[in-house]
Amino acid sequence: QVQLVESGGGVVQPGGSLRLSCVGSGPIYKISVMRWYRQAPGKQRELVASITDGWNAAYDNSVAGRFTITQDNNRNTGWLQMYSLKPQDTAVYLCNANITTRSSRPSQVGYWGQGTQVTVSS
Repeated sequence: QVQLVESGGGVVQPGGSLRLSCVGSGPIYKISVMRWYRQAPGKQRELVASITDGWNAAYDNSVAGRFTITQDNNRNTGWLQMYSLKPQDTAVYLCNANITTRSSRPSQVGYWGQGTQVTVSS
């Protein structure tokens, strides 16, 4: 079965950097779209960044210029590089992807990871 596993979260001071990873495993044929969401306590889940076909990236205004999303389809892996982190970036970060499996193609199915905690605090 397909799984997405995030890693790379942690505690960092304001102005610091973190790099999150999202690794897909299982019978993956193609990851068409990968997204990073975040959810802070008491707040709605929000879309932070997305990348389509491994190159077409889009960002929420709150992170544009500070975060970079990349993807390597050969390794079924994506990353979210985060710079100049602010306390308001504190949240659980979740990976979401549209995945075509060998049995589902050409249809895509959405999958979620379990999330990784990012805490920005002095």
